[in-house]
Amino acid sequence: MAKKKAKSVKSETVGRVIGIDDATPLEFWVAVEPGQALQLDDVVAMDRVLPSGEVVHIYGMVTQIRARHEGATFQSDVFLISEGILPAEVSEAALVQPTRFEPEILLPPLPGDPVRRAEDEERDIALSFDSVERRLPAGLSRNNEPVFLDLDFIDGTKGAHINISGISGVATKTSFATFLLYSMFTSGVLGAEAANTKALIFNVKGEDLLFLDHKNGDLKDKDAARYKPLGIDPGPFKDVGILAPPRRGDANATPSTGSRSLGVSPFFWTVADFCQQNLLPFLFADAEDERQQYTIVVQAVTAQLRQLPVTGDGAVNFDGQIIRTFGALLDAIENKLVPANPEDGADQRWTGRAVGTGTINAFVRRLASARRHVEHLIRSDIDDSAQHALDLDSHQVTVIDIHALHDRAKRFVVGVVLRQAFDEKEASGSAKPLQLVVLDELNKYAPRDSSSPIKEILLDVAERGRSLGIILIGAQQTASEVERRVVANSAIRVVGRLDPAEARRDEYGFLPGVQRKRATILKPGSMYIAQPRLPVPLLVEFPFPSWATRPSEAQSADEADSNVDPFEGL
Repeated sequence: MAKKKAKSVKSETVGRVIGIDDATPLEFWVAVEPGQALQLDDVVAMDRVLPSGEVVHIYGMVTQIRARHEGATFQSDVFLISEGILPAEVSEAALVQPTRFEPEILLPPLPGDPVRRAEDEERDIALSFDSVERRLPAGLSRNNEPVFLDLDFIDGTKGAHINISGISGVATKTSFATFLLYSMFTSGVLGAEAANTKALIFNVKGEDLLFLDHKNGDLKDKDAARYKPLGIDPGPFKDVGILAPPRRGDANATPSTGSRSLGVSPFFWTVADFCQQNLLPFLFADAEDERQQYTIVVQAVTAQLRQLPVTGDGAVNFDGQIIRTFGALLDAIENKLVPANPEDGADQRWTGRAVGTGTINAFVRRLASARRHVEHLIRSDIDDSAQHALDLDSHQVTVIDIHALHDRAKRFVVGVVLRQAFDEKEASGSAKPLQLVVLDELNKYAPRDSSSPIKEILLDVAERGRSLGIILIGAQQTASEVERRVVANSAIRVVGRLDPAEARRDEYGFLPGVQRKRATILKPGSMYIAQPRLPVPLLVEFPFPSWATRPSEAQSADEADSNVDPFEGL
C-alpha cells in the first residue's frame, strides 16, 4: 500500500526542540511556545533538512510534561516571584518519544527546530495508520479521533491474540473485549468473512453477558454519537446463542439462569461423550491434582472408559449394566478400583501397573468429590440427550454461562469446550473462517506455576492458534500470574486500571515509566494498547456499550420500546 504524503497545509508551531537537553532519535524535549499547550498523548511532527537537501519528517508522541521557573534558585523563590519581587519566567517542556521517521533516517531533530501538532493525515502517518490496510476501530483518543489496530496482528496474518490486564470491576476488561468483537463484526474490516467468523465467550461473572443481543436502554445520544468517528453503527449483537448449565435435579434439563429465561439452551455431555471423548482428565485440572501421584490412574481409567460399548441414546454398557448418570458411572469405576472383597485386588487394567492402594484411594476420593459439582453436566437420563451436543457454529456469537458453577465444574467446562473448538479448527485444515475465544480469569486456567490439561490447550491455542485460525482474547487481573508463553504470544497487549504493585512487574515492561504510573489511575473505559506497529502504547477510550451489559439495561430498553406508539406518524 502506497504511503500517503503529509498535508501541504501544516499546523502552527507549538514549540521548539530544546538545546540544553540532549536530543536523540529515541527521545527529545520540546519547549512549549507561550500561549500554546501540549499534554500527554499529543502527537507532534517536525522536519529536519539534511545537508543534501532531503527532508526527514519526524513524528512522535508526548510522554511527559514539566513546568518550572527559569531564574529561580531556591524553592522558596516561588513566593518572591509570585509577588513580582524576583524576576523569573515560567517555562513548559514536553518529552517526545519518536514514533516514526519518514524516510527512515534515524537522526535526532536539531535544537531550535519548530514542532507542530500532528493532525488529520499527519496524525495517521505518525501513528502508522496510513500503512494499515485492514484497520480495526479500537476506540477514540481524548480528542475523539479514531484509534485503529492492525487486523493482520490479530487474525494470524502477521501475529495473533489479544491479552487484557486490569483490576476486576474497574478495568472493564470484558467490556473492551466485547467492544472489539462488535467492531470486528460491524466495521467491515473482516469483509465477506464476517458472516462466517464465530466468537465463543465464557461468561464467568454474573449474568452480564447474557444480554448481548439486547440494545442498551441506558445508551444516551451523546454516547451513541461516539460510534460515528469509528464508522460503526451502535446497536446490539445480531446473532447470539446463549448456553447455560441445566438445573440440578431437573428431569427436563431446564437452563439454570436467573434474569433471562427466553432464548437460552442447556448444555451438557452424555455419559457416552464423557467416555469416548476422554473427558475424565478435565476433572483433575487444579493445583491440588498437580501435587498428587494419581496421574497414571487417571490415564488408565480414561483408556478403559473409551473402550466401553455405547448405546444409541448416549448411555454406555459397563459390564452388562446400562449407565445413564454420572453417579452410576462413578460407582462402577469405584467397584473396579476398590473391590468389595479386598482379597480380590484391583484390576490393573483400570489402575495401571505398580500403583499403591493409597494412590488408588486418593483418586477415588477426588473423583467422588466431583460428583456433586458436575453430575448435572454429564447425563443421559433425559430424552434426546444427544440433541444438546455443543454446537459452536450455529450462531455468530455463542455465550457459555459458567458463572454459577463450582470452580471444578468451571474448569471442566472451559477445558472441554476449548478442546472441542481447537480440535474442530485443526480438523478443518483451514485458518478461515476465524474462531474467536474470549476468556477471562486466565490466571485460573493457565497459571504460571502449575500444569493441567486446560493449560496445555491454552498453550496450544497461544502457540499454534495463529496458523489454525483460532484467536484468543484473554483477560486477567494480574498478567504476572499467567503462563508467560500465553501472554508473550499475544501480539496485542491491553492494560486498563492496574494495581500499583502489579504495575511494577516485568510483564508490563512495554509500558514507559510514566504510563505505568498512569495505569494505576485510569478511569473505567480507558485502556492502553500496545501493538507491534508502534513503539509507544496508545491511550484509547472506547464508547459506552450499545448492547446491554446487565439485566437492568436490557429491561430499560424493553420498557422504552413498550412506550413507543406504533401508530405515531400515521
